[in-house]
Amino acid sequence: MSALKFDLPTRSVATAPAEERGVARDGVRMLVATPDGVAHRRALDLPEVLRPGDLVVINDSRTMPASLDGITPDGERIEVHLSTVVPASGLAPADALAALSSEWVVELRKPAASGSQPSYVDRLGAVVQLPGGGRLRVHSSYPAGRTSARLWQATIGTPRRLEEYLAAFGEPIRYGYVSKPWPIGAYRTVFGKFSGSAEMPSAARPFTWRLMRRLAERGVQVESITLHCGVSSLESGDPPYAEWFSVPDRTARAIALAHRDGRRVIAVGTTVVRALESAVDEGAVVSKTGWTDLVITPERGVSTVDGMISGWHEADASHLEMLEAVAGRALLESSYQEALWAGYLWHEFGDIHLILR
Repeated sequence: MSALKFDLPTRSVATAPAEERGVARDGVRMLVATPDGVAHRRALDLPEVLRPGDLVVINDSRTMPASLDGITPDGERIEVHLSTVVPASGLAPADALAALSSEWVVELRKPAASGSQPSYVDRLGAVVQLPGGGRLRVHSSYPAGRTSARLWQATIGTPRRLEEYLAAFGEPIRYGYVSKPWPIGAYRTVFGKFSGSAEMPSAARPFTWRLMRRLAERGVQVESITLHCGVSSLESGDPPYAEWFSVPDRTARAIALAHRDGRRVIAVGTTVVRALESAVDEGAVVSKTGWTDLVITPERGVSTVDGMISGWHEADASHLEMLEAVAGRALLESSYQEALWAGYLWHEFGDIHLILR
């Protein structure tokens, strides 16, 4: 993959939500990158940077409390992270969340003082006891056939609908760089309404209803797609796995009209770009629902968007392939050099990056 090369200083990691740093959600920093150079703004400035008539596409997936405590048959305590419904199971995420038993891709991690740590222990066939009478049975590695795995395919059974069970016993997925546990609200966007993401579509976290009103006053149109995000804790360099998405007819029509009229389409997050590119048929975005395993690279390119908002990604993240497809190599490199120099913050509670090509 065409990864950038840089070392991320500890000071560049956001360890808590912006609000805990005394900054409003929409007050985080926003580096604006265009072919003319880069500029430093705030997320609340987005309407001033965009043009009347621009179309912004958001992801309305809602983050689940997808982390559960578990105990293996030999008494080992582990942390279970639900990632996504097994695509081959035939269930959409909404159906799985309404069921008492469903198949999921999961990560089984070792608890630690801060967050949890990856585990490569062979869990094949393990039955994990979960709180409140839940149970997880591990069937195979994911993808199948791996001898050393972090992700597993498993059946989860719960005494009540899975969504209700997670609300009662689940916690947000948290990694070691986060200073302490935060409630699920810290991991949800203001417009997330369809539950199913294991981790937050975090590029949209700085959006507030105040910012949405200002976009409307500026004449910027906002439409939505749904893509349920899996866990981000993949192997270094691994591409993202299949995710469930839906592009509604209203959004497909809005994009077609924007392209016809020469107006820009701006995606909020890599999830939106993945969904839109997965819904292209004969050169146009169409209404489509299902699973996508599409990986966007600079060689493939993108045809649906003229820009995007993203968080800041580590040097080995596959997301950088998509960003390069949108921005080009030179602009992406200069953006990351500037962000590192200027002290921008990384990860889900950090700052954002607006690319306009």
